[in-house]
Amino acid sequence: MISSTKKLLRTATVLCILPAGLTGCKASGNESSREASQPFMSAVASAPPQTADEAPPPEKTGGFDGIRAFAHVAKQVSFGPRPSGSPAIAHLQDYLQSELKSYGCNVETDAFGADTPVGRLSMKNILVKIPGEKPGVILLGTHYDTLLKDNFVGADDAGSSTAVMLELARLLCPQHGKYAVWIAFFDGEEAMKSWSATDSRYGSRQMAARLSSSGDINKIKAFLLADIVGGRTAQFLRESSSNPALIDLVWNTAAKLGYSAIFLNDLTSAQDDHDSFMRRGVPAVDVIGDFVHNGYWHTPQDALDKISGRTLATVGHVFLESVKELQSK
Repeated sequence: MISSTKKLLRTATVLCILPAGLTGCKASGNESSREASQPFMSAVASAPPQTADEAPPPEKTGGFDGIRAFAHVAKQVSFGPRPSGSPAIAHLQDYLQSELKSYGCNVETDAFGADTPVGRLSMKNILVKIPGEKPGVILLGTHYDTLLKDNFVGADDAGSSTAVMLELARLLCPQHGKYAVWIAFFDGEEAMKSWSATDSRYGSRQMAARLSSSGDINKIKAFLLADIVGGRTAQFLRESSSNPALIDLVWNTAAKLGYSAIFLNDLTSAQDDHDSFMRRGVPAVDVIGDFVHNGYWHTPQDALDKISGRTLATVGHVFLESVKELQSK
């Protein structure tokens, strides 16, 4: 278990403040449409690939390939909007499972039904399990669904974090460390109408409940969640509800790698998939971009042109080295 002294934050606090009429930090009733929009090919899906100056070579980022991660974002965007229960998300689920199996990953799925304000929807969690030598699990995670909104392709939310987890799986599945590493791809993080305890985080609540019933949740030493991690001007603030020791571990790792310019010591607050596990006693940290100020959060402008291969590689590098730190504990 991690033991680390909580550091005093020297910089200004930034709270998660949404415009009047919106509720929650990850979804709102004003932004969710009543019906799932039809998939469409984004106009920016054919944007030119990242260049070498935008995504550093993998040898500079611990093997993490920002160009590959960017391609995964582009593939997701090509499916169009991917809200839970849609035909497009079914195509994405097939893509995720095919990619993970091609890396030699052990992949488990949990198909379940969720009662939502727009009716009962079929959802699916995907879980990669990489064995370890000793008892204990390091859990990594992302959601892969997009907001139920016309023309919303969610390149950053949640195409970017899903791409990062795919690339991490490619690198980690061949490895067996001291502790097992699990990588979760959650369905149904977004609200169908208005963010609330019951209309949001369907997939992570489902997985946390199942792991609690089996007793496996007690094996999880740490949960590192990624969300909205690919923006060209991304900044990452310390999420105030997260485990302080894990925040320190991730932010100290980023500083050692030279990423203090985007991993800042300001505070933010976000409701996200880490909540489902923290409520059950799992230490967790939410590495989430400053969505409040990025200018495109939960709008159709969250498209491929907002994504940077360099940012994806930076976050991937930090996650890789944070896993190494956790493995050494």
